Amino acid sequence: MRHYYSLEEVSLQNSWLTIGVFDGVHRGHREIIHKLVNDAHANKAPAVVLTFDPHPATVLTGKEIRCLTTQEERADLLASLGVDAVITQRFTRDLSTATAHEYMSRLKESLGLSHLLIGYDFALGKGREGNATRLTEIGQELDYSVEVVPALSDESGVISSTEIRKLVSTGNIAEAAKLLGYRYRLGGEVIHGQGRGKTINFPTANIDYPKGKVIPPNGIYVCWAHLRDEKFMAATNIGLNPTFTPERQIPSLEAYLLDFDRDIYGETLQLEFVVRLRDELKFTSIEALVQKIHEDVDLTRAILS
Repeated sequence: MRHYYSLEEVSLQNSWLTIGVFDGVHRGHREIIHKLVNDAHANKAPAVVLTFDPHPATVLTGKEIRCLTTQEERADLLASLGVDAVITQRFTRDLSTATAHEYMSRLKESLGLSHLLIGYDFALGKGREGNATRLTEIGQELDYSVEVVPALSDESGVISSTEIRKLVSTGNIAEAAKLLGYRYRLGGEVIHGQGRGKTINFPTANIDYPKGKVIPPNGIYVCWAHLRDEKFMAATNIGLNPTFTPERQIPSLEAYLLDFDRDIYGETLQLEFVVRLRDELKFTSIEALVQKIHEDVDLTRAILS
């Protein structure tokens, strides 16, 4: 799979395309991606996904939208579904003012667009004028066809990235996993922390996570930790470490890997969130903290075993 970062880099022919942010590449997204890949390949055409970064709502409203996936994570998930090319276009104010006709003309030129799959509520271009009806009209002129794919619903309603972001940000990660179709992940480089874990015999991996991603609320979580091709049980803390650093402003992400004793500074560690155990607490003594960590570790082992 090729990952492009602008339309100017791309030169394709006869592309089958879908467009959207696709944050999280959740179960609803997968319906349209599976259809795109299967139908494109049946027609011996490349399956292409065009997505945007930052989230368009961040640019249009000025309010930061924390996402479920980074650009690279999103591209990797799409590649795993068989997509041939992902284009991550930078979303800007200027781009938002382009008319639907102007933008579709660019896509026709760069991709040789022949077929466009869109979601039921999709629209692009200035003032969201490029809805299904308008894109079909433009397609008749530019020689591409349009197909609308209905939304995927379950008992909770239409599956949306917005709803999943709410679930993760409120700690309901088990429910978020049902809608995503996989467990939520957060990870990054293992960096040096304060080293306090070692002094109480619970050394943790302090992770430099992407600050643009949705962060579950402060608390203790049961996780699977992925280190290269290995997987370990992990009791994970997101928070301010109020027992030691009540002045901290930005939450830290620290994982205690069970049955593990290696130096992994500089390595990339990915945490797969299984369930939230409890809130982060401030303890009056180190002994009380250690006792609670023992309980958290025992629960983690029981849940994952």
